Amino acid sequence: MNNFETFLESSGISFFYFKLLVGFVCSFLITYISIPTIIKISRRKNLMDEPGARSSHLRKIPNLGGVAIFFSLGVCAPVFAYELFDRYKFLFASFIILFFVGIMDDIMVLRAYKKLLAQILVSALVVAGSDVRIRSLFGLFGVYEINYYASVFFSILTFIILINAFNLIDGIDGLAGSYTIATSALFGISFFRLGSHNDPLVILCAILIAASLGFLIFNLSNKRSSKIFMGDTGSMILGFLLAFTGISFIEIFIAKRDEIFYHLQSAPVIAVAILILPIIDTLTVIITRIYHKKSVLSPDKNHIHHKLLNLGITHRRSTAYILAYYFLIIIAAYYLRHINVNLLLLIILALGFLGAYLPIFLLRFRKD
Repeated sequence: MNNFETFLESSGISFFYFKLLVGFVCSFLITYISIPTIIKISRRKNLMDEPGARSSHLRKIPNLGGVAIFFSLGVCAPVFAYELFDRYKFLFASFIILFFVGIMDDIMVLRAYKKLLAQILVSALVVAGSDVRIRSLFGLFGVYEINYYASVFFSILTFIILINAFNLIDGIDGLAGSYTIATSALFGISFFRLGSHNDPLVILCAILIAASLGFLIFNLSNKRSSKIFMGDTGSMILGFLLAFTGISFIEIFIAKRDEIFYHLQSAPVIAVAILILPIIDTLTVIITRIYHKKSVLSPDKNHIHHKLLNLGITHRRSTAYILAYYFLIIIAAYYLRHINVNLLLLIILALGFLGAYLPIFLLRFRKD
């Protein structure tokens, strides 16, 4: 314990709560203060998001909000959650790689295979280099412990899927940022309840929430001069960190099962429930494209948020409806967490698909 920690503890102030509060405030302020400058530079250099096949906006908008998010996380996480970077040696390196790949894609538009190679690299660094991997499925599909090589492959695949799935939900105002806040809050509360060993993970979640809040103020702005998108820079970094926290959540119930007050047999399914939105959205889009005999990589407007927009619902209301339904799934998963793990997964996926296809049924009902 250093002198500053000793001083705080002698004053009756918890060092953990100090880092949590100051980290949250600093993360918010860095994001909030830096975005106006980024908007000015983006407009001056014409670094804008052009309306395209997946776009739900009709005019050019600055798309470098992810730079502010990266700046906030890159400063605050190593300062206030520094234990993470001792524990996971390649975490910060992966973070930096994703930032540079994301910003190059936002400015120059990289080919898909180049982004995929970068995602494979950072996922392999964290999984194989830092040993952040899924070691057990807790009986899901009859699988318990997973051998090392299968675990590495499955974990890398999980990172890649979640990074890209998160990118796909970033299609309307407020959704990606609000979803990050909700997911980080749920994981953060879970980490807090599961013991002091997870304090840096709690602080990381708080920093994620604060950075997303600072971004949302501008992303949800009605003023054209203040509006900004997070771009691939933000979506890849946030998707990567949400995958990291999700896998860390599952692993806690294996690595620390003797140190926590209960062992949650359904931990992998609870993680799926918390991350259900990008998972279901990606699956429904792939199913729709295959059904219409299109390439699974072709951009379209078959995402959940596009379906709500087709009903005449505004961006903000669509985001609110999606998040409200998302929380219903989380609540269902929590109250059913002690039932058979395979049955719980089936219920969660059924609820997810019901929410994804409900707008289509409503649209057809209106037309009839």
